[in-house]
Amino acid sequence: MLFWPVLLILLVTYLLNNRRYRWIYILYKTLPRDLTAGYRFLKLNLRLSKWKRNRETIPKVFSQLAEKHPDKVAFYFEEETWTFEKLERLSNQIAHYFKSKGYKKGDSVALLLDNRPEYVALWLGLSKIGVISALINTNLVADSLFHSIIVAHCKALIYGTDFSKAVSEISDKIKDLEHFEFGSKSFDDEIKMQPSTYPEEVESVELQDKVIYIYTSGTTGLPKAAVVSHLRYMYAAGGAHILANLSSEDVFYNPLPLYHSAGGMIAVGQALLFGNTIALRKKFSATNYWSDCKKYNCTTGNYIGEICRYLLAVHKPGTKVEHNVKKLLGNGLRPQIWNNFINTFGVQVYEFYGSTEGNSNLINIDNTVGAVGFVPRYADFIYSVILIRCDENSGEPLRNKEGLCSACQPDEPGLLVGKIQKKMAHAEFSGYADEKATEKKVLRDVFEKGDAYFNSGDVLIQDELGNYFFKDRTGDTFRWKGENVATSEVEAVISNIVELKDAVVYGVQIPGTEGRAGMAAIVDSDNNLDLEKLASGLRSKLPGYAIPMFLRIMDSLPMTGTFKLKKVELQKEGFDYYAIKDHRLYFYNAKVAEYEGLTQEIYDDIVNGKMKL
Repeated sequence: MLFWPVLLILLVTYLLNNRRYRWIYILYKTLPRDLTAGYRFLKLNLRLSKWKRNRETIPKVFSQLAEKHPDKVAFYFEEETWTFEKLERLSNQIAHYFKSKGYKKGDSVALLLDNRPEYVALWLGLSKIGVISALINTNLVADSLFHSIIVAHCKALIYGTDFSKAVSEISDKIKDLEHFEFGSKSFDDEIKMQPSTYPEEVESVELQDKVIYIYTSGTTGLPKAAVVSHLRYMYAAGGAHILANLSSEDVFYNPLPLYHSAGGMIAVGQALLFGNTIALRKKFSATNYWSDCKKYNCTTGNYIGEICRYLLAVHKPGTKVEHNVKKLLGNGLRPQIWNNFINTFGVQVYEFYGSTEGNSNLINIDNTVGAVGFVPRYADFIYSVILIRCDENSGEPLRNKEGLCSACQPDEPGLLVGKIQKKMAHAEFSGYADEKATEKKVLRDVFEKGDAYFNSGDVLIQDELGNYFFKDRTGDTFRWKGENVATSEVEAVISNIVELKDAVVYGVQIPGTEGRAGMAAIVDSDNNLDLEKLASGLRSKLPGYAIPMFLRIMDSLPMTGTFKLKKVELQKEGFDYYAIKDHRLYFYNAKVAEYEGLTQEIYDDIVNGKMKL
């Protein structure tokens, strides 16, 4: 008779201990989401397993699609229409051309070209003979451009006519490389003369082989060439396709650069691996975004955070935008504009988090406002991405007396890391062309001796439902206008221009904008800094997004007692006109490409959103 009352008391006691009763609520709230994600994740892994079993690679899968529906549109570009057959034929001709020039499996070639279908044909064709394409950021100039070519061990450079000036400025440094100018009559004619048959070398290319390098900025300063294998590319494109529940009939709008993973992998991969049609734009335009989508009958597309803000900024309140887009994939949509964006344009967003080279990839499939993705708290043994406790200022992991790290509790900010597991597409870390840079991103002995985790360099928060929210970027990088900026690179350029003056660069937040704008604090105790020379030098050496938007002139930089720079202190003060009493502040006026004094009126206009930077 006492059995059931005693059992009930024991059950209640168990649930009350450590708030275990919350798991009933957690499961109630998350089970539909988790079952949906689990089913899609299983589909993704089955697709990857099939590709592995059949030893498929990107060119093999694409050739099968081209044979299956040769007349289907692969790319819309301006007024051009590119069918799958057309893209297949051109990529085959490119493969034969570079084979005739002596290029072979394992060689790498730099590609510097604006968005256009031929961009994809070039690296796809090179991949058919096992040549790796280094996709160069088209904003780069001078030393950063030279470094990007050299760090990938490139034997040749393919560049568009528009980039002749940038190439000529470093020509002395790359004179040993073979040059191919896309758009020149000789190059184009030689390609057209090649056979369009399927190259036999495709069969020798393996799934784990490198296919492209995509560049990412890190704490080392100059761009790093992240290794992307065929499998890695397939996982990224396949993950987006299957987890966002796309169909092969979706028409994908892509205005993002093809040298970025969002444009070159997530978007283009839909055509190469799933037979989707891509509407490609040379450069993003806020005023043409929705009209392009309507023109090409797009049903899905991509974004970065700034794109969403720009689209809202040009939209006339109260007016309806005509389009057929149902889903947008991307990252960086600010929580503050999330609901306004989806309600204004009537789309579902699939916000994702990840890096080209990393294994800590997440996606938000249920439109949880502000979330960059999720991992069920009871399923981290399946998908081992986790937050660990770290130093608030440096981002360095905190270790106990045994030298191991500890996991964060729900709602506790921490460094996001992912366990490195070889031969598992979602957990691999192939690193960079530079082995030293690769090792710097690996954390060892995290939870047990001998384990290894990828260090994302980002601080996130996970709530009790398993949702992740981005908090901050650690290390000496910040993100501005959709690009990562390495502070050490900018500091080096400033030091070369102003010579003996000390300088430090950091990112500062501007209300109403995504990411952080660059700010430089420069020591000028003699009051002889030449601002015109500084602005001119920065314009010639850095891409526009990396030029510091604000300057702070100081007599000395703040240091700790152990001579460590107090960069966090400078970041907190930012460009606040009211907090910095000496008012030795300047802002970069992009309209005249010069630094001008930051007055109280201008500061107020920037903070209140009346002046855009």
